[in-house]
Amino acid sequence: MNVTETHLKGCFVIEPTVFKDKRGSFFEVFNQKVFEKKIGLKVNFVQDNQSISQKGVLRGLHMQKGQFAQAKLVRVIKGKVLDVAVDVRKDSATFGQHFSIELSRDNNKQLFVPRGFLHGFATLEDNTIVSYKCDNYYHKESEYGVIYNDKDLGIDWKLNEIGIQLSEKDRNLPNIKNIF
Repeated sequence: MNVTETHLKGCFVIEPTVFKDKRGSFFEVFNQKVFEKKIGLKVNFVQDNQSISQKGVLRGLHMQKGQFAQAKLVRVIKGKVLDVAVDVRKDSATFGQHFSIELSRDNNKQLFVPRGFLHGFATLEDNTIVSYKCDNYYHKESEYGVIYNDKDLGIDWKLNEIGIQLSEKDRNLPNIKNIF
């Protein structure tokens, strides 16, 4: 497993070692001991989530705050997404900066998004399956977010603006200036 920290402290790209032969391929998706040693943090994942989305679906930018904050380990089982993490830790040198990466079935990369970050993804292929582990349980009252196209964030979602599909909740999220 190769682990690389992004320019956002605590946010890591994880690339598993893939073994291939004439039968197909094999890789270890997650190993608690190896993961914690590589990132230098103790993380206890307690919930797994999965979504299936069509091309053009954008989910985010979301997070939970306070005692219900969540770290996430995100991967794509089928298809392709542009996955985005935004640092909103108030005392961070990279507050308001984002990191984006293409996650796909073909590259098997994963993104570890620490607590204190907004997270979202744009689906780049039909029938994309995204799976992610969380280190805290979902708590509706602690959830909040920022609108995906906030000009202060300047995220290029790699989608045609006209074709973006959003939930009603995501369509009505505030700008980053209005929550911090």
